Amino acid sequence: MTFETLDVPPQSVEVLRRSLDRGRLAHAWLLTGARLEPLTGLARALAAALMCQQPPRTGASGLPLDACGQCAACRLVAADEHPDVHWLRPESKMRQIRVEQLRGLMREFQMKSRAGGWKVAVLVGADRMNANAANAFLKTLEEPPPRSVLLLLSTEPDRLLETIRSRCLRLDLGSEEGPVLDEAQRAWLAEFAQAAGAAEDDLMARYRLLERLLAELRNIKEQVREELEAASPLAHHRGGEDVEPELREQWEKELVAAVEGEYRHRRSRFLDALVWWLRDIWLATLDMPEPLWAVPELKEATRRVAARLSPEQARQNLEGFQETLRLLHTNIPEAFNLEVGLLNLHL
Repeated sequence: MTFETLDVPPQSVEVLRRSLDRGRLAHAWLLTGARLEPLTGLARALAAALMCQQPPRTGASGLPLDACGQCAACRLVAADEHPDVHWLRPESKMRQIRVEQLRGLMREFQMKSRAGGWKVAVLVGADRMNANAANAFLKTLEEPPPRSVLLLLSTEPDRLLETIRSRCLRLDLGSEEGPVLDEAQRAWLAEFAQAAGAAEDDLMARYRLLERLLAELRNIKEQVREELEAASPLAHHRGGEDVEPELREQWEKELVAAVEGEYRHRRSRFLDALVWWLRDIWLATLDMPEPLWAVPELKEATRRVAARLSPEQARQNLEGFQETLRLLHTNIPEAFNLEVGLLNLHL
């Protein structure tokens, strides 16, 4: 199995090859698509490239850009028998990945490479991890061993924990079309990207970007509040004389909870657009063509920022802001979390 023999979108292979060429291969990838077979093939081809004893060509980093498909290591990978390539698939009647399976895999994965090189772990149907397995997996995902790659294959990535998705670079083999934004959201993102591209990389510029972000989030929350207040039973009983105090209190609590829940949902979708833009910047530092970008209409700002960054800095931006989004689901105050996230970006 080699990259050349795969029947997958060529841009997916190109992303991996560019990462190998520059020695910037992320430690964790989320490979998504409509079917598991192409995802499995791509995972096997990457594993073969890393294990290959006679790679046909190597990149500037010294890492192989493909496998030969003929050496002993390549044959072992093709047969799923290479000692440094570990596969995990759902088992049991429930078709789940159980915590016992996961812990066994991680014990093997943490051990020294048998061949003295890379180690690869492939989780086929990663979205089938049950809650215990997913939580056990997080530690390895946060602290992977050196020269290791984790490949999560999923046809239903939304079923994965946000804390897992945020720690992986996503590569989609399906019909991913990028962020779904309305006209107002695209206008705001364009304004933010233009300001980030033109700004001097100083503290005041960062705080101006932060204020743009927080102001838009305030607008979103106010819009949510107005919509849900209008739909609440409280709107139809404004006088309140005909409503029992206990019932009114219940409605008020339900309204507060509904506003917060809907706001978090819209905030997540809104901030995902920034993640897509940071991904475009990373792709630009790897010289990936614009058709692969999620928001190519922002190409001027994207290229302006990318020209100031190395691929490693752009990747750190992407992973760092994904971590910021994960922390929004904790007790850390929103404004403080976003402030830290923006101040840590390389711009």
